[in-house]
Amino acid sequence: MPATEEAVRLAVAAADAADDVKATDLALLDVSDLLVIVDVFLLATAGSDRQLKAIAERIEERLRDHDRRPLRREGTPSAGWVLLDFGDLVCHLFLAEQRGLYALERLWADVPRRDVRTGEVVAPNADAAAGVGAGGGHVLSGSGDPASASPHGGATSA
Repeated sequence: MPATEEAVRLAVAAADAADDVKATDLALLDVSDLLVIVDVFLLATAGSDRQLKAIAERIEERLRDHDRRPLRREGTPSAGWVLLDFGDLVCHLFLAEQRGLYALERLWADVPRRDVRTGEVVAPNADAAAGVGAGGGHVLSGSGDPASASPHGGATSA
């Protein structure tokens, strides 16, 4: 079942908020056919831990305008990643090194991508379809750092 209109609307608003504070490599992954409680992942990269904090704060502020607050928040800017869980939307915010390490584009290579401006379904990213994550990284296995929590919701095997 495709992502709900509400989840897509929130994802576009979150992407716009991240873009406001110069996040890079924005991506919307429609995981609704594979996950029961989440429809869309927003991925974004920051150039510094200070920018990572600003991105997270701006997304939270923007989604408050839509009467949404995170159900939970994981990670810290100093650890290089922050996860904001809004239920049907999960925002994965990274420094470049951590984004490459977790390689969520590779892990979720088979899911549809959505345009960050319109929310419309677009063709999958060619790199993702080829199994190459951002920065050519790998998927963390087991319970490695940061803080033994995984930004994709669980340990995976490469």
